[in-house]
Amino acid sequence: MKLSKTSEYALRILGFMINSEKQVFTARYLVTYLHIPDKYLRRLMTDLARNGFIKSIQGREGGYVFAKNATTIHLSEIIDAVEGMDKYTGCLLGLNNCSDDSPCSLHYAYAPIRNQVLNLLDTLTLADLKSLKIKRF
Repeated sequence: MKLSKTSEYALRILGFMINSEKQVFTARYLVTYLHIPDKYLRRLMTDLARNGFIKSIQGREGGYVFAKNATTIHLSEIIDAVEGMDKYTGCLLGLNNCSDDSPCSLHYAYAPIRNQVLNLLDTLTLADLKSLKIKRF
């Protein structure tokens, strides 16, 4: 399972910002440092602000800053806010009706792995990422 560009970028943005969580970040700075296309980053920042993770500060010294405590922001919430979790909870082969009652050929092999990944995304917070001292974004 690979994250979509949308989820990847959202996690990279917030994962980077959390290392200086009180700092105000401009979109221009984030675009330059993270190498995310400007239009894409600005749309994500709007989505992240609309969902209460960050807030926009207007004016000359404006930019984006966290609106919530990093210990309360789970990775699954970020993904759900920017694109939804359906892509990550569904069938690996993309079938609409894949369950224990009507499994695809990979269902029983993939379900435990999918559940582990979903559990990781549900339990890991931005504060956890900060404690790992990651330097690549």
